This record gives sequence, C-alpha cells and structure tokens, in this order.
Amino acid sequence: MNTISIDGRAIGPDVPPYVVAEMSGNHNGDIGRAFRLLDAARAAGADAVKLQTYTADTITIDHDGPGFVIEGGPWSGRSLHDLYREAHTPWEWHRPLFEHAHALGLTIFSSPFDATAVDLLEDLGAPAYKVASFELVDLPLVRRIAATGKPLVMSTGLAHLGEIQDAVTAARDAGCRDLILLHCVSGYPTAPEDANLRTIPHLAEAFGVAAGLSDHTLGVAVSVAAVALGACFIEKHFTLARADGGPDAAFSLEPDELKALVDGARTAWAALGRVSYDLKPSERGNLQFRRSLYVVADMAAGEIFTEANLRSIRPGHGLAPRHLPEVAGRPATRALARGTPLSWDMVGR
Repeated sequence: MNTISIDGRAIGPDVPPYVVAEMSGNHNGDIGRAFRLLDAARAAGADAVKLQTYTADTITIDHDGPGFVIEGGPWSGRSLHDLYREAHTPWEWHRPLFEHAHALGLTIFSSPFDATAVDLLEDLGAPAYKVASFELVDLPLVRRIAATGKPLVMSTGLAHLGEIQDAVTAARDAGCRDLILLHCVSGYPTAPEDANLRTIPHLAEAFGVAAGLSDHTLGVAVSVAAVALGACFIEKHFTLARADGGPDAAFSLEPDELKALVDGARTAWAALGRVSYDLKPSERGNLQFRRSLYVVADMAAGEIFTEANLRSIRPGHGLAPRHLPEVAGRPATRALARGTPLSWDMVGR
C-alpha cells in the first residue's frame, strides 16, 4: 500500500523509514568536505544524501531591491544572490559526488531548481528528484521534473491544501507515478509546537501517497515521533560540525546525531508492529509471576478455605484469582502445607 522504490530501496508503511541526509550548503565551498559529508552519512546509516542543484543566477538575480534582501531569521541582512552563491553546490562537483556516493553504496539524488539542473541530473542518472517547498508553486518546474518518470518527492512547506493539490495534479498529469509528499514547516529552525505532525497521516490519506517529514526542528525527537504517525521518509539537514559554520549549520545534525536519528526512526518503526493482544516472546517467561491462589497457612483435611488460609498472591502456579469466590467456604480434600499452589483436586464439595 502506497509503497514506491528509490534506487532499489522500498519506501512505504510496511518497511523501515527512509532517512535522507540533506547536504545543502554545508560543504562550505570545499569539495573535500562534501566527500567527508558523504562518508559521514554512510557511516551513520542514512539511506541517501540529497544535494541542491542550482546556481545563484538560476534561482534569483543579483539585486538589492525590496524582497531581494532577507529580513529576519538566520540569514538576515544578506541578499538572496549572495546567500545562494555561497550555498550552491558547483555543477562540476556533481559527477565526482555521484561517483563517490556510488562507491560507498549510498544513494544520491537532488533538488533541481530549473530545467537545466534537471538536464544535468538526468545525465548523471539521478534515481529520484525532490521538489523543494519554495518551488512547489512553480508548476512548470514540477511538470518538467515529473516528466522524467523518476520517483518524485515534494515538500509542502508554506503551501495550503489547494496548492498541494495543484502540484500533485501537475506531477501526475506530467507522468509521475511514484510520489511521496513530505509534511514540512519552512521555519529555520522550526519550533516543535509548530510541527503539527498529525498532518502526516492526513496528507497520506488525502492524496493516496506515502508521506513523510522534511524536518527543520532542532534535534531528532520530532523526526522520530513522526515515524509513529506513519512517516515513511525523513529528511534532515546535516553537517560535520555546527561550529564550522555555514548557511544551514545552525539547524543541521552532526554525524552522531544523524546516527541517533537513523537508529531512533527504525526503532520507532519496529515498535509500531500490529494490533496484537497475543502473548509476546519477551514476556512468556514472566507468566509465572502473575497472581494466583495459594495456601498461606497449613490446613488439615476437611478444613474450610477462608481468607485466613487462602490468598491471591504471586507467583502464578495456582488457580486463577477469579476462582477465589467459588473456592471460599469449601473444604480441603487433604492436608495442605503453607505455600502450596491451589488446584481443583484440592477443593472439595
């Protein structure tokens, strides 16, 4: 049900969550650091690393007029062009990064921000694509990406339900068959109380797709909690060390935190299990410690069972406590020693 595959790895409610480490601009302009980020993601157990494929000139223009300079947040005072020039992953890096990821056995794909980026990624054999939240309303771009026929992941930050529907319709009409929608809050960082994780199962049901979370909160708790609400796909920014700085460092995970996310998400998924009231293997040995009926004082044959000589106590080798009312007032069939678990052959008429 709602299961797709990226690079041979199934993604859906019946398999462990797919964890994507978002490199973004945390390479800090150093391809050697980008390689080390790939190594760290692989060591942490991430399923994939995602890049962002744009240049400053394909995503904006060099301008300092109204709207082109950021006000508030972690990038306050910077122009869009300046920020994206710093954060972009040079196009000539893509092939060596893809090759390094393949050598590690690590899936790598990207968010393209214009048609030329799609062309580059197609030449590299990208196994999937991501539409970033801010691009969800660019329906021509959505159609261009969807037309590749590759699995498509779309983040929904900033979008209302109608805009999400428009993007889904555009993707489907352009040929997309394998679609994942990510609940996302485009706050950097996002306060946990803004996460509204209950949106995830609604998103899955409303659009008939696998759903997940693109998480910009600090730490891993929100992502792990999302798995309990059905998130099949978790995306999180990561860096080698926040102290190194970089455009996204402040809200990115370090390698040990990324490993904690991977482990926590998979443990949460395993814990979901199924609706079950069966005795579990881990508890079978403890049946003996349930309460049951025991003789708690020496009794002679024919002596009447009362609360003075018969009690419900641990361990659980005697009759079930529910039988206490029907045993009380009846005689013992033989002499019984204190500490004897009660059975029906000891109870007379």
